[in-house]
Amino acid sequence: MTFEPRDLTLNGARLAYREAGSGPVLLFLHGAGGAESALPFLLPFTTDHRVIVPDHPGFGRSADPEWLHDVHDVAYAYLDFLEALDLRGVNLVGTSLGGWIAMELAIRCSARLASLTVVAAAGIRAGDIPTGDFFSWSAEERVRQLVASPAFAARILALPQTPEQAETARRNQSTTTRLCLEPRFFDPGLERWLHRIRLPTQVVWGDTDRLFPLAYGRRLAGLIPGARLDVIRDCGHLPQVEQPDALAEIVRGNLA
Repeated sequence: MTFEPRDLTLNGARLAYREAGSGPVLLFLHGAGGAESALPFLLPFTTDHRVIVPDHPGFGRSADPEWLHDVHDVAYAYLDFLEALDLRGVNLVGTSLGGWIAMELAIRCSARLASLTVVAAAGIRAGDIPTGDFFSWSAEERVRQLVASPAFAARILALPQTPEQAETARRNQSTTTRLCLEPRFFDPGLERWLHRIRLPTQVVWGDTDRLFPLAYGRRLAGLIPGARLDVIRDCGHLPQVEQPDALAEIVRGNLA
């Protein structure tokens, strides 16, 4: 089975997404690097779920609309997306930036959601524990910092990149900078409203996350009522790439 590309017009702008499978809905919200690298991780879920993988506004094949100013705008766009496709009982999974968007969405309205899984999510602070300086890292350093294993990073860096992939990466980085640079991957108001999330919630973190250290995962799990924290060993910020089997087992445990 393969993912089929599709488009939807939301608030006057094209939102591109991929879809495969049938059954309960799993909606995956990607991180700053885009959705493509997560597709191999998501493909096994299509045997028993309808898996939907959008490109955020301003990322991938989606348009960069005039109304896109911050992460809140993305969350509202996805509420429109759920309504436009009449999706119900949705298992919402978000990684990094996508985890932040997923939480903002769930805070505003969880009526169409069945569960929430956030993986190495942005959006909060953990006291004075610093984050990695994503915006100062070069493209190569970013890869080396985001995974735990130097050998795994070397394999990623050795992969050829097409001109189209390079342009998509540039576009994704540009939109991430616009949405997340100031304050860096942080919404000062988010913590005040996490108590509104009343869903079965799983928080997942790599034990070697250099962007958002594990203390961020512990704090986040403590802020969402009833949330459970799972830690993946020998894993950095990208478990969907570095430890996909371990992440898949955790995600399946929280699917409705």
